[in-house]
Amino acid sequence: MPFALYVLALAVFAQGTSEFMLSGLIPDIAVDLQVSVPAAGALTSAFAAGMIVGAPLMALLSRRWPRRRALLVFLVAFLLVHVLGAVTTSFGVLLATRVVAALANAGFLAVALATAAAMVAPDAKGRATSVLLGGTTLACIAGVPAGAVLGQEWGWRSAFWAVAAVSVPAVVALVRSVPGGPAGAGADAAAPGARGELRALRRPRLLVTLLLAALVNGATFCTFTYLAPLVTDVTGFGAAGVPVVLALFGLGSFAGVTAGGRLADRRPRPLLAIGGVALLVGWAVFALSAGAAVAAVALVFVQGTLSFAVGSTLIAQVLYAAAEAPTLGGGFATAALNVGAAVGPWWGGITLAAGFGYRAPLWVSALLVAVALAVGGAAEGLRVRRRAAGGAGKVAAPAS
Repeated sequence: MPFALYVLALAVFAQGTSEFMLSGLIPDIAVDLQVSVPAAGALTSAFAAGMIVGAPLMALLSRRWPRRRALLVFLVAFLLVHVLGAVTTSFGVLLATRVVAALANAGFLAVALATAAAMVAPDAKGRATSVLLGGTTLACIAGVPAGAVLGQEWGWRSAFWAVAAVSVPAVVALVRSVPGGPAGAGADAAAPGARGELRALRRPRLLVTLLLAALVNGATFCTFTYLAPLVTDVTGFGAAGVPVVLALFGLGSFAGVTAGGRLADRRPRPLLAIGGVALLVGWAVFALSAGAAVAAVALVFVQGTLSFAVGSTLIAQVLYAAAEAPTLGGGFATAALNVGAAVGPWWGGITLAAGFGYRAPLWVSALLVAVALAVGGAAEGLRVRRRAAGGAGKVAAPAS
């Protein structure tokens, strides 16, 4: 894999750390800026909304920019708003920085996905995607816990400074290593315009794959969001065990992205079918056995692995299906992931508010994967029937 891919993954690591670290900083931010905890929680919602809206919007905006320029603009903007967030004393300003950071993050990831696909052979998009998304999984393993420690020792602002600091070497390395080709259609006159890319995005295969990615990611983040109270209230771990369990999920996600990258290009359908069924069974077994410490620990790792193996493979399939819309395809893939990351925890929260207990999000995760399997199975069956009908038509044609 090209060195530039690992540079992009470093930037994605910084951005993933920023996205997830607020979960441990909200109480301190609320006290320091004199707002309520629910009000401070709007920082997370604002980031999620910015990612969903910003991914296709920023991808469309940057279509004609050279790739390196687009990546630099988004990454430098991301860096600067974290500096502003670290020094502001206004909650309104901090909230605005989270929206801008999300827009920059979404734009960067959309262009980075297109850039990663363009850097490798046409049949290696799965491996390229796994390297890029590896930055997000490493953020779960190291970046988020480190942000929590910084927040506890030196205040929440230090975590913002740390994200900005990690972004600096990524900016420097990006200038030196990423080629300056077009972000989307760019200088290639034969490439489709924005309308052509949008038309390509309406293809059923691509739309189904985006839906599947949203459902699987929704299942992942439905449980991940409520993993801490699950392991303390149901499994019986103390508060000190929560970071260990979260890191174990992160290790599983890294293993899943790595394994998915090795198989997504060669055998995507078996991986998605077998991995999807295993994921469904795993969520159900986790819900039934969450009270047993050994089973819970094992399943945290296993489900992290399966979730990201299946999820990263779906994103690679989006890039294959969106070959005629490289930049907007990456943008809509990013949006689909974030729709899942927003809707999954919301549905899990509804079950908790209804009094079903902390096992309920696990059942919601199982339901979301079951829906994904049903949709994927129906789409595959329709594809096989159409192929069979087309074959029969070709055979019958000479006799007509």
